[in-house]
Amino acid sequence: MEVDRRKKMKMGSSNMRTGLVMLLLCCLTGGVSVSAQSANNVYASYHYYNPQQNGWDLNAVSAYCSTWDANKPFSWRSKYGWTAFCGPVGPRGQAACGKCLLVTNVRTGARVTVRIVDQCGNGGLDLDWGVFQQIDTDGSGYNAGHLTVNYQFVNCGDGYYATDE
Repeated sequence: MEVDRRKKMKMGSSNMRTGLVMLLLCCLTGGVSVSAQSANNVYASYHYYNPQQNGWDLNAVSAYCSTWDANKPFSWRSKYGWTAFCGPVGPRGQAACGKCLLVTNVRTGARVTVRIVDQCGNGGLDLDWGVFQQIDTDGSGYNAGHLTVNYQFVNCGDGYYATDE
């Protein structure tokens, strides 16, 4: 009987340690997956990159990422609309270049995938005007001068900048 009681106590102690380790890991990682970075209620303004009129040329618009991405194939540069990125969650500088975001207008639910080609200073996104219009389906963003959006880093689907590399 005494042996059974010691076994149970030992098993309980082991389960408690496992639980504490899991709790510690969850706290250290913030409970979020690194490959699924996202942010909610982010400020999104607009900028006139006019990629179609500029031949999807990153150098022509003086985009920060042109140093690394201007010579990517036309199909890569023109696959998605463009944005500057300075959001609260995600990579910064060169590490953000070429990554893709799924951007959702909080008010209307309209969504679009964009490629990061530039930096900004507004603490959120600076979407190309054409992209901004796509998700400003009720015109309230234009009237306010900005949208409130959620964004999530997503795989671009072109073999270049998968989020889980």
